[in-house]
Amino acid sequence: MLKKFIEWGLTRGVKILAIFIAALVLNRVLQIAIRKIIVKGIKSGIKENEKKRTVETLMSAVGGTVRFLVWVSAVLMVLSEFGINIGPILASLGIVGLAVGMAARDTVADFISGFFILLEGQYKVGDKIKIGDVEGEVVEFNLRRTVVKSENGFLHFFPNSQIKIVGRKIE
Repeated sequence: MLKKFIEWGLTRGVKILAIFIAALVLNRVLQIAIRKIIVKGIKSGIKENEKKRTVETLMSAVGGTVRFLVWVSAVLMVLSEFGINIGPILASLGIVGLAVGMAARDTVADFISGFFILLEGQYKVGDKIKIGDVEGEVVEFNLRRTVVKSENGFLHFFPNSQIKIVGRKIE
């Protein structure tokens, strides 16, 4: 029994460890590459602090998605090392994804709205904005929601699809 465990650890255990190390390295490399692409793609005529906020906003949206995809792939690879057939899991994920997509159309609308907010540069992390009666600083932005800290210290969470009119204070 011990011999089989040691044999498994030396073969599959090493592969599983290698998968997780590769996921960590790949994640780090992709985050650095994405940041460089974003920095290179930003117009050079804007102020340095606005450029930094734009980079951070884009990194929170794009970087988080890439991180999620890398780790899901790593977990699926590890499951196959345990002898679990991932074909049915992938097929189930596709069907579940379709059902969830249909059931969660508000979430999909949040992501689409967030993408357009990002694409159009309506606001970034650190901007002073007004949404409805709430006025404050954007402390977090991702494709699903915008978090605004009002002057009285409250955090307000807005699903991006619910943001119809927004004002940005120009400084």
